[in-house]
Amino acid sequence: MGQPEAGTSRKPRADSLRNRARLLAAAKEVFGEGGSGASLEEVARVAGVGIGTLYRHFSTRDALFEAVYRHEIDQLHDRSLTLSDEADPVEALRLWLRDGIAVIATKKGMLATLALAADGRQDLYAYSSDRMNASASALLERAAAAGAIREDITSEDLLRAMIGMCHNPDRAGWRTSALRLADVFVDGLRR
Repeated sequence: MGQPEAGTSRKPRADSLRNRARLLAAAKEVFGEGGSGASLEEVARVAGVGIGTLYRHFSTRDALFEAVYRHEIDQLHDRSLTLSDEADPVEALRLWLRDGIAVIATKKGMLATLALAADGRQDLYAYSSDRMNASASALLERAAAAGAIREDITSEDLLRAMIGMCHNPDRAGWRTSALRLADVFVDGLRR
């Protein structure tokens, strides 16, 4: 009676879901500060779990990097939905762009390893590209429909600008510069 039927899967336990969320947050912090060489033991310590718990959720370093990356992309996508409902269209675009820069900032320590983990993984590139383009498109269309910005800017334009703003993430002060450029860019889109 207590056994799941054949072919069905059980829902993860609440403590398992909490541990996974803590591991993702800790990995974001640890890899963001220490780069790709940061230890998995440090991730487990910051999350407040044992290394065995980390390996039960993420069998390899690459699996953990990919999970953190996907989680960040999902959060940025969700943020675009929230901003669309709550903020002025131009301000929503500005805030989302700034949030995108923050995501890139946390990834600077993981970029080389992410590139290796994603090598040949078209599904990972497609996933992030689809989510980012959908977010950017929705925000741009809303602002253009309100007559607040130019109508000829595409989501690809916006994403290229964001990536360009984050050029040289290892230089001191790059993030402050990128945030200033985001404001200049959005101001330049206004009608």
